[in-house]
Amino acid sequence: MAYPEFDAPSPHHAVEPPHERRGVCFHHTVLGFAETIAFMQSPASRVSYHVVIAPDGARARLVPEERVAWHAGVSSFQGREGCNAFLLGVAFAGDTRVAPLTEAQVESALEWLEARWARLGWSLDWMTDHRQIAPGRKDDLAPVEWERLRAAIAARFGG
Repeated sequence: MAYPEFDAPSPHHAVEPPHERRGVCFHHTVLGFAETIAFMQSPASRVSYHVVIAPDGARARLVPEERVAWHAGVSSFQGREGCNAFLLGVAFAGDTRVAPLTEAQVESALEWLEARWARLGWSLDWMTDHRQIAPGRKDDLAPVEWERLRAAIAARFGG
């Protein structure tokens, strides 16, 4: 199934240097889908994701993947600081500590990954969540939901 995808540009990104696209950091937004888009477009927010996924699987593209979205904050992964520069930010609308990801959200994320996986040379080692790159500062995704998503990615693309 092809989930609908549309542009909802956020001004919160950097054009230079180009994004490295080494992998993905997954987030949850706490807010609903429409509220997240409005917040990411607000001049006052100063945060953004590359993509946000609704409970029904629809995807909003907020920042082109060649640009650096401001989603990770102070972060480190794979021995590197500043994850915004090399991990794309994909967010799920909602709060995974309160409600699990929907099947449509998981399938939509897999569909989004599939369009990039081989082309960008990704591996499971370069998939993570906000909690892991900013420990003690961030708590998304809920551990059980991260494990569920990671298992789905491994099943689809291999470990």
